[in-house]
Order: sequence, then C-alpha cells, then structure tokens
Amino acid sequence: VRMETSIQRKQDALKRLKVVEAFRQSENRPEWMILNNVPVIPPDLRPLVPLEGGRFATSDLNDLYRRVINRNNRLKKLIHIKAPEVILRNEKRMLQEAVDALFDNGRRSRAVRGDGNRSLKSLSDLLKGKQGRFRQNLLGKRVDYSGRSVIVVGPDLKLHQCGLPKSMALELFKPFVIKKLEEKGLVQTVKSAKKLVERERPEVWDILEEIISDHCVLLNRAPTLHRLGIQAFQPSLVERNRC
Repeated sequence: VRMETSIQRKQDALKRLKVVEAFRQSENRPEWMILNNVPVIPPDLRPLVPLEGGRFATSDLNDLYRRVINRNNRLKKLIHIKAPEVILRNEKRMLQEAVDALFDNGRRSRAVRGDGNRSLKSLSDLLKGKQGRFRQNLLGKRVDYSGRSVIVVGPDLKLHQCGLPKSMALELFKPFVIKKLEEKGLVQTVKSAKKLVERERPEVWDILEEIISDHCVLLNRAPTLHRLGIQAFQPSLVERNRC
C-alpha cells in the first residue's frame, strides 16, 4: 500500500511539474489565470419569462449569480465585524464553490440544484454541446436562397435530375426571374417585378423554366459525412403534392 501511495504521489508531482514547465516555456504567469472580477452576461441572455398568475420563470444563471452575490456580501460583512479566522475560511470556501458553480456547475463539487432536483445550467452549459451558443447560433445559420424538403423517389426523372417544388424553385431563383422580367420588358422596376412574381403569373413560370435549364442546384442529405453528401442536379419543376 505504501509503494502504491508513493507511486501515485510521484505521478501527481510529475503532472504538476509538467504544468509548471509549460508555464515557464510559454512565459505565462499563473496570476494571469486568476479573475479579479466575475463577468456578468447581459440580461437578454438570462431572461425573466412572465407566466400566468403574475409569476416569473427565471434563468438558472440568475440563481447562480444570486448565490455568488449573497455569499460575497456575507463574507464582506464577516470581515467587517472581524469574525474568527475559521469562520472566514469556511465562508471563503463557500464563495469559491458558488463561483465554481456559476462557471461549470457540478465539475468540482456537488452540483447546485433547483426546483425538482434539477441541476442548474451554468455558463459552460450555454457554450458546450449541440444546443450551445457555438454550434446552435454561430456555426449553424440559415442562408438565403436555400430550401428544405422531404426526399422522395422520382421514377420519371433522369439520373442527373431532381424534382424541385415550383414554389421553392421560384424562391430560389427569384433574383434571376426578376432580371429576366426586366430584360424582356415585361416590367419597368424591380418593385413591379416582385409584385408580378408574388402573383405567380403564367409568364413567371415560363421564365423560371427557361432559367432552370441553364442552372443546377446543390442537394445536401444530412448528415453530410463525406463529399458525396452534397451533389449537383439539374432541377425539374414539379407540383408540391408530388414531392
């Protein structure tokens, strides 16, 4: 048992030594890793949602911030009245736990829980995972002139063709249709061309057929795990109920 303990201590010491050596080589200082002020995110990212009966549903972050504020104020009061060192030490530990829970709830100590014994979501929970800020809002965005639909078979289509709903195709190729309407002299302004497209006049569909004969569309089937997940096809207009 003593040998295992000494080996474990040696491994722990080597890990710490690697961290110290990394600090030395990168010329970073440990005090740069310590926050003097706790960042407070804007209220819009931790909203209060009104419920029926005049009650409010609050974000978990508000509860975690409140814990930090309450414990900080309590520690400040104890320091002011010159409380014993053992009490101050315990209060500092509780304040540190509150800050830890705010940044990453449940990582270092037991997770702070709210109503229904549910673990409160911390700042790190807002960033990580599929529903986090990066993947949900920054990496995945909707783009103009793109559509989403259900893939079905088309026995009458050729290998290089794909059926495209007429309403979707009109939206995808709207800038081309507007330009063609002006070139053919059917409209005088972009505003009148947009109105003509919205009314879906017969000449609009004729121009759309002409446009898609010279343009391809990119089809993506999620999940896109390799290059063949996205391919180009020649669009063919079909009615919505056939898709």
